[in-house]
Amino acid sequence: MQSAKTVLDVIRERGRRGLPLERLYRQLFNPQLFLMAYGRIHANRGAMTPGATGETVDGMSLAKIEAIIRALRTESFRWTPVRRVYIEKKGSTKKRPLGLPTWSDKLVAEVVRLVLEAYYDVQFSDRSHGFRPGRGCHTALRDVVKYWTGTRWFIEGDISDCFGSLDHEIMLATLGEKIHDNRMLLLIERILKAGYLEDWKWNATLSGAPQGGVASPVLSNIYLDRLDQFVEQELLPEFNRGDTRRRLPEYHRIGSRIFWAQQRGDRVEVRRLRLMKRSMPSADPNDPEFRRLRYVRYADDWLLGFAGPKHEAEEIKSRMRNFLRDELKLELSESKTLITHATNQAARFLGYEIKAQRCDTKLTGPRRSANGIIGLFVPRQVVRQRSAMYMRDGKPAPRGVLHHDSDFSIVAAYQAEYRGLVQYYLLAQDVSQLARLRWVMETSLLKTLAGKHKSSVTKMARRYKATIDTPVGPRECLQVTVERGGGKKPLVARFGGIPLQRQRTAVLADERPREPNHVSGVELLKRLLADECEMCASRRGLEVHHIRKLADLKRPGRPETPVWITLMAIRRRKTLVVCQPCHQDIHAGRATSSTRKRPLESGVLGN
Repeated sequence: MQSAKTVLDVIRERGRRGLPLERLYRQLFNPQLFLMAYGRIHANRGAMTPGATGETVDGMSLAKIEAIIRALRTESFRWTPVRRVYIEKKGSTKKRPLGLPTWSDKLVAEVVRLVLEAYYDVQFSDRSHGFRPGRGCHTALRDVVKYWTGTRWFIEGDISDCFGSLDHEIMLATLGEKIHDNRMLLLIERILKAGYLEDWKWNATLSGAPQGGVASPVLSNIYLDRLDQFVEQELLPEFNRGDTRRRLPEYHRIGSRIFWAQQRGDRVEVRRLRLMKRSMPSADPNDPEFRRLRYVRYADDWLLGFAGPKHEAEEIKSRMRNFLRDELKLELSESKTLITHATNQAARFLGYEIKAQRCDTKLTGPRRSANGIIGLFVPRQVVRQRSAMYMRDGKPAPRGVLHHDSDFSIVAAYQAEYRGLVQYYLLAQDVSQLARLRWVMETSLLKTLAGKHKSSVTKMARRYKATIDTPVGPRECLQVTVERGGGKKPLVARFGGIPLQRQRTAVLADERPREPNHVSGVELLKRLLADECEMCASRRGLEVHHIRKLADLKRPGRPETPVWITLMAIRRRKTLVVCQPCHQDIHAGRATSSTRKRPLESGVLGN
């Protein structure tokens, strides 16, 4: 049996060479792919959220994988309709539908996603950045800054209800061009048409990829890759012409006048002519023989940058609208698809404001160094909206809901919210605008601590103020330290201490501190394949017991504490490999410290 990595490498190589895929469905019979999929998604927040049947990741076992493979082999596997809920859209009062699949469907969908991503990702356009390994919002924005110099017009694209409007026939036809396996295409067709349950009534899905589905991101990228190909193969060759703009005669005449003024020694005239020269473009901005069109896409958001006249920008927008409507059966949102002047206005893309800068006084040597350069900026609306979350009646306000938490937890909660926003906007030239948000959040934090301790903001600031070293020098922050015995390092939670300085190479990173004994999906698979119950050492009918978070465990160490809680708390794990009898005892509340305890753990439990 081939390893999962070998299977995916073979599929990836065929994609890189542009060869069609045959007998792809047979790869779904490989248990190694399911183990890899389980290791990747078992820790997701939605893994413990039940779908229409109530099944979750809890109770996962090798036997369940074997049952799924048997159903796939006999082609009797059927997707369960997703349970539909509605969640609020960011920055809007409207709500969008979210599908909650069952656990078995998530596992199979993850395997499908693995094989599709391995084959298609190497064929996708370099201008596509959404839902792809090693790419994201920051890579898309860095490309705009690096390659879009000289842009005159931005064409912002917004597709109305993109993921809910993907045409199934077009999707299957697109897949069928490369995947020559009817069984695989039928499996994907069934996931698209599985339907959803709303108020426990089944509804058909006539279009779209299920939002919340594991395989939906890669399917949407396959669908929208046709848009990327249209832009790259038709629009870019047509609207990109000329090597350089023609020289502007007036600009170079002034250069000659400066030379003769220098020869005469007329310093006043030299200065006047230089200032005049700096206010003029060196090349003809209306050169009819020079055009530049650039394109980037993140999921269903796309942006075009055009150097040329506005009427041609309008033509490009019309061509994009017609292609989406005629070829992909998608509609542009007219109110959100805008043409903005790159210098006088700001385009909105991925939460940033994007402008082409103009400054005749910023020089590098004798040359202007800022004109035409793309700049990224923090929208003022973001600072206002985020600050409003921590204010009441126009002033920073305490959060009473946190009064029962520890000081460590309160500071850590504020820092997690603040750090995530700062990390996202580190590419912005004016990231220092977030200093206003920092002050509001810090004041709200101090008021929360003061309310908890029935003290004052000044006393809380005096108690927790600290200075830390950063790569750009010392910074002040609020710091809570929790000492621990046994020679362990103290736990430290900080608010602030993040330099608000632009980082040109910033990447999105989750820097939340990991648990002291954090375990990966690979480690969980090794424990499962060890074929031994971690409570009683039995080797029959092993399953994995999952919990949402360690905070759900009761405090261990009391005589009545169940042994499974003690084991998970000591190891700092949210999973425990147990046999079926032990798992049944756990859910029935019978697995106490006096039952089913393996001898190996007796020394640990006695500590």
